[in-house]
Amino acid sequence: MSDLCRLTIHEARDLLRRGEISAVELTRAHLERIETVDARVRAYLHVDADLALAQAEDADRRRAAGEDDSLLGIPLAVKDIITVQGMPATAGSRILEGFMPPYEATVSRRLRKRGAVFLGKTNLDEFAMGWSTENSAFFTSRNPYALDRVPGGSSGGSAAAVAADEALVALGTDTGGSVRQPASWTNTVGLRPSYGRVSRWGVIAFASSLDQVGPLTKDVRDNAILLEAIAGHDPRDSTTMPEPVPRYEDLLEGGVQGMHFGLPREYFVKNIHPGVRRAILQAVDKLVELGATVEETHLHYTKYGMPVYYLVGTAELSANLARYDGVRYGFSAGAANMWENYRQTRGRGFGQEVKRRIILGAYALSAGYYDQYYLKAQKVRTLIREEFETAFETFDALVAPVAPVPPFKIGQSPTDPVELYLTDVLTLPTALAGLPCISVPAGFMEDEGESLPVGLQIIGKPFDEATVLRIAYAFEQATNWRQVRPQLA
Repeated sequence: MSDLCRLTIHEARDLLRRGEISAVELTRAHLERIETVDARVRAYLHVDADLALAQAEDADRRRAAGEDDSLLGIPLAVKDIITVQGMPATAGSRILEGFMPPYEATVSRRLRKRGAVFLGKTNLDEFAMGWSTENSAFFTSRNPYALDRVPGGSSGGSAAAVAADEALVALGTDTGGSVRQPASWTNTVGLRPSYGRVSRWGVIAFASSLDQVGPLTKDVRDNAILLEAIAGHDPRDSTTMPEPVPRYEDLLEGGVQGMHFGLPREYFVKNIHPGVRRAILQAVDKLVELGATVEETHLHYTKYGMPVYYLVGTAELSANLARYDGVRYGFSAGAANMWENYRQTRGRGFGQEVKRRIILGAYALSAGYYDQYYLKAQKVRTLIREEFETAFETFDALVAPVAPVPPFKIGQSPTDPVELYLTDVLTLPTALAGLPCISVPAGFMEDEGESLPVGLQIIGKPFDEATVLRIAYAFEQATNWRQVRPQLA
């Protein structure tokens, strides 16, 4: 049964179509896998075996009746910031502990309609604010490739579930790098779609102009399949664009022969680990070997990505999180006085990182500072986006590292918040510009005697996920890094 958990979507799809396995068998195998290894990996906050098996039985009935779909009977996991009706939605926070949403996110509803099986909800940094899942209010997830290390964040639980074969695929969210960074650190494929490609309706908001749902998968083909399923205009989310959704799986072939890629010098920051640098430069050599040309380029506004993000993002989250007051839903401190109850509820319900960012955002929006901080940050954000647009007049795509350092050991993350924020320094500018980016396995590096994954970041033009996936697929097929699986006996 454990062999079934190693399958990809497209492999499982073929077996299901031929009748060699059933959706129930596939789901039971994953539930058994979760029971066997999740006590060590700790990817899930909530598992619903009864719901999963009921959905699997329904998928088998639908297939027997002649229905055929790439996702029919496919077991998957969902980051616990995305609402799924019938399952709790905590956003990794005590302030939402026990909350059962009366609605379902558009992405979840689309997957349910196509017959996907929801195994459960995965762990994350509280309200998606973090790099490691150490900011989860409940526990820290572990990296399947090195159980003493973090899997990244904030979608660390989703990435760990896929890497540990506890789900065929998973959904995460990427606000500043929260799909790509954990993908890089767990040897999985993680895509951040263009802003407006995937609906945010039903996703618990962090920063509304930055949040995007993205797939975490074992290979690029699966990523294309899952993206097609969740993408598209949604009348309930006015930020989604009425762009047609291509059949991404059909556009993977073609290779990179004749393509011209930019290698931004600013992405090789001074604190980049030598092992990361080596793996990325070897990946670039592989792209050249496949027929592409790679030219060093400059993105001068990259250095402003972190301060701009931590002004824009915190300003938006301070407004979004004002609704958690202990009155209508979620945790309430139960104090007799309304204002005291409000103070205690938020003081005890939110973790330190969330409170730190709320304070920073409220300050940036406060009277006398709005123009000086938030408005100026939005102007620099426009310059960052325009610089990318200029680069894409020359290049088909940009290639770069995802994270400058390998996953750190649990409990040994930097204590200085600014030093921690630098973990996302290579993913923040693209998020601010709303660009599609993917992390694809690019090798392993040694750190303190452990072999740790490294991801290659491919950055594309707005709404050109097809090219990003095509490049990633060509690189993946020319290497075997995705076949290196963690040893979880």
